[in-house]
Amino acid sequence: MAAHIGRRLRKGATTTAVAAAAVAALSASQAPGATPIAGGQTAGGSTPPTPSGSTATGDSPYYTDLPPLKSPNPLPPGSAPDGLLGTGPAEAGIPATVLAAYKQAEQHLKTTKPGCNLPWQLLAGIGKVESGQARGGRVDANGTTPSPILGPVLNGNGFANITDTDNGAYDGDARHDRAVGPMQFIPSTWASWGQDANGDGRKDPNNIFDAAQAAGMYLCANNRDLALKADLDRAILSYNQSREYLRTVLSWFEFYKRGTHQVPDGSGVQPGDISDPVTSPVGPGADPVPSTPVTTPSPTPTPTPTPPTPTPTPSTPGAKPTPSKPSQPPTSKPTPPKPQPTPTPTPTPPPKPTTPLDRLHRLVVTGAGTLTAPAGTEFPVRPVVTARDAWGKVLGGVPVRFEVIGDTDASFPGGETVVTVTTGADGTATAPVLDAGERTGQFTVRAAVPQRPAVGPADFAATVTSGQADALVRTGDAALSAAPEGEFAEQVTVKATRKGAPVAGVALTATVLVKAADGSLRPAEEGPFFKDGRGEPLRALAGLKTDADGVLQLPKLYADGRTGTFLLSLTAQGGTTLTVELHVTAA
Repeated sequence: MAAHIGRRLRKGATTTAVAAAAVAALSASQAPGATPIAGGQTAGGSTPPTPSGSTATGDSPYYTDLPPLKSPNPLPPGSAPDGLLGTGPAEAGIPATVLAAYKQAEQHLKTTKPGCNLPWQLLAGIGKVESGQARGGRVDANGTTPSPILGPVLNGNGFANITDTDNGAYDGDARHDRAVGPMQFIPSTWASWGQDANGDGRKDPNNIFDAAQAAGMYLCANNRDLALKADLDRAILSYNQSREYLRTVLSWFEFYKRGTHQVPDGSGVQPGDISDPVTSPVGPGADPVPSTPVTTPSPTPTPTPTPPTPTPTPSTPGAKPTPSKPSQPPTSKPTPPKPQPTPTPTPTPPPKPTTPLDRLHRLVVTGAGTLTAPAGTEFPVRPVVTARDAWGKVLGGVPVRFEVIGDTDASFPGGETVVTVTTGADGTATAPVLDAGERTGQFTVRAAVPQRPAVGPADFAATVTSGQADALVRTGDAALSAAPEGEFAEQVTVKATRKGAPVAGVALTATVLVKAADGSLRPAEEGPFFKDGRGEPLRALAGLKTDADGVLQLPKLYADGRTGTFLLSLTAQGGTTLTVELHVTAA
């Protein structure tokens, strides 16, 4: 039934194709907005010029199969717009990666061209008639078809005559152009509208993400608002100058707007009927055009009768001759044709199920994107990323590689600089604890999925600051004493070390303490003091740091009139302390 209707559509489309040839000057790569309107005029009101270019596809053949009558959410009887009624076979849904590409393109256009109002269902309708949704979703994990989808050679033999524009780079033909990829762009159109939507650094017409976004940008050209019927029709006709093409795309567009469902990649139904069937070879690498072979039966041999041969008889005088009986024609049985062997059908492998890795769309930094730790310690915050698909849903079971990159000796446990962690049910992968090492400076922790290079990495900026000391020692051993109202002869000098090695840049605080009657220590309100810039007494100093050799010399200490023994407490970053005695005695 579908094939019969498809043939009727093609028959009625002949005059449309002829009229379309007269306006083939509407080149997709030059002016996609100059689509003819009713009456054979352009939107500007003038008659189209002599053909000099082509549409997005070069008016290549397209699939004419229509949607099934039964849709996911059928319209009330008689309410199908403009007589668009489905007559095709059951629809198996849209392959997962292909559907993700259409929806991603819709989101991109919402940001870049919000006034265009591009619905992903329009891309799905065009993708259905152009390539059967990338041949039923035969794409790899990055969305690229395993082999190019090529239209016929556009050499003027039943199609437009488009001389090569890409030196065969996309279509493998250095003499004439051919439509390429799941959205069937001719090379000249792709040169103007090609996109890199999957972030792999290439604009590939054979990648469904790149092609779907390019189709969206192309349809939205010239400030079209696809919410308006006139702009919607012009956009579709800029893809292929055929009114039957317009009706077929709109049929699928309406069908998908009423609902569809996702199926695994490779399990989609590929259409069978095609417009303007190709009767001559279409060149190497092209997809075969569906056709029904005509079988001519072998002729049955017809037996040829043998004429009778008279038998001579001796003559007897006066006797009447007896006529001889004619010989019977030989009976010849026709030789039946030899039975032809029945070809053994090649079993179709079951569709490969999609995995979380196949559906991975991006890695998202979760929590802090910057990490800081002093040298010789562990980073208090661990890098965490979340794996999500094109719809933002979390994905468990995705292997994420964390790698330390830069001039640093920071490492994961065991001195490793690369570790792999698999995302859990919540979609998150958390790196092991990261040791800051001894070298100060900045580096990067990068989270990536090597099996999906098109998915960009997630980076964490890490900084190792000056380290912490595990010991403070006084460099001199002379007694620290002063007379009342005098000054201490010795200045306190300390050295910060970690594992016996000096530590530069260690922050220190110095506080003068006094022992209370109950034996507890409290900040002194009288006794030894430092001086501020105005000469006022200070009994607590902060912001002190060791030099490149890990050494710090404190400012000069003074004594007031209070005598006794006091304590000077020095505390390093990280909690290491040193306490020295200060004595103020009368002469």
